[in-house]
Amino acid sequence: VVLGGNFAGVNGDLEAKRKLGKDHEVVMISKGENFTFIPSLIWVPFGWRDSKDIQIPLKPIMDKAGVQFIHTEVTKVDPERQIIETLQGEESYDYLLIATGVDLMFDAIEGAGPHGGYTHSVCTPPHAEEAKKAFEELVKDPGPVVIGASQGASCLGAGYEFLFNLEKALRVRGVRKQVDITWITPEAFVGHFGIDGLPGSNTLVKSFLKMFNINYLESAQIEKVEADKIIMKDGKELPYKFSMLIPPFHGAKFIKESGDLGDAKGFVPTHKNYQHKQYKNIFSAGLAVQLPAPYKADVPIGVPKTGYPSDESAKVAASNIVAMIKGGQPSHEKDMGKIPMMCIMDAGKKEILVFGDHVLKPRKFAIMIPIPFTNLSKKLFEKYFMWKVKTGRSYLP
Repeated sequence: VVLGGNFAGVNGDLEAKRKLGKDHEVVMISKGENFTFIPSLIWVPFGWRDSKDIQIPLKPIMDKAGVQFIHTEVTKVDPERQIIETLQGEESYDYLLIATGVDLMFDAIEGAGPHGGYTHSVCTPPHAEEAKKAFEELVKDPGPVVIGASQGASCLGAGYEFLFNLEKALRVRGVRKQVDITWITPEAFVGHFGIDGLPGSNTLVKSFLKMFNINYLESAQIEKVEADKIIMKDGKELPYKFSMLIPPFHGAKFIKESGDLGDAKGFVPTHKNYQHKQYKNIFSAGLAVQLPAPYKADVPIGVPKTGYPSDESAKVAASNIVAMIKGGQPSHEKDMGKIPMMCIMDAGKKEILVFGDHVLKPRKFAIMIPIPFTNLSKKLFEKYFMWKVKTGRSYLP
């Protein structure tokens, strides 16, 4: 049974079924009905994508592959009984792959988030659609904007992408001169990205911020958010008419409520082969995997786990489950921090290509390549990956 229906979940399911064939039952349990290409949500608030353009129904994909699809929410896992409790009842498993992504911890900051708070998000399609409505209001009545991430956040790359796309969108709509933009980040330096930086990343990001006249605060900690201002822990107040903040991520709620299945934040502790450190027939992949930061930070900041590591870890986990079913050992290993780094960042219809031999240090090679003329690579990658998912070709890179 595979829990989760996005990058890691889809690849884990399809790879397990492809390698096991008809003699074994593979099941997907997903809280969502659709696969969402999350990296493109940054474009939705500006009308450059509709949510429906970057979503694919999961059931037809799984039906075609011979995977049973169950659309429900998991509430608890009992590793001793090998039972998954859901809103629709119980499901048993012989092997379990947890690929449920993360929960968004907006409540870590008073007043933050789109649910009862004052700030916006691009972490889910509904959030991005709400941000679109607020952006249109900003265009009608321009004023100061605060974009950034709260302390403990890990997906800093998406925050930067949204920042530069918003700046571009304001220029396109003819109101940029009426909007003062501030970037707030828990990073010790801009361009840290939660991976302790890359060669030249601080200089490059600073040059972009200066070029587009964007103010910034490093090592920033938010005390609380009010309807018209963000109050920092040092007492500084930042007025705003529109704000988007990346929240901290925790593992899924059911993991926290399943005893020693995960750590205090709901992330699953695994070996380098993605096998649970205590339960041998449980694996995890993608954002659900515990990945401690290998660096020290004065302000808490998390390590990003992006789509490529999610894909790769799911394939490794599926291969190891298949090996165990066939009487072998889970010998495939690919430490998440040592997975190659491949990222396309859209900086407002411009691109920064990021490559490295490892996601985390030590690295032998890492480079950032700015392409100021187009964002074609990210668009092409989106189309390729959506086609790959829709056609069930999980074996492709």
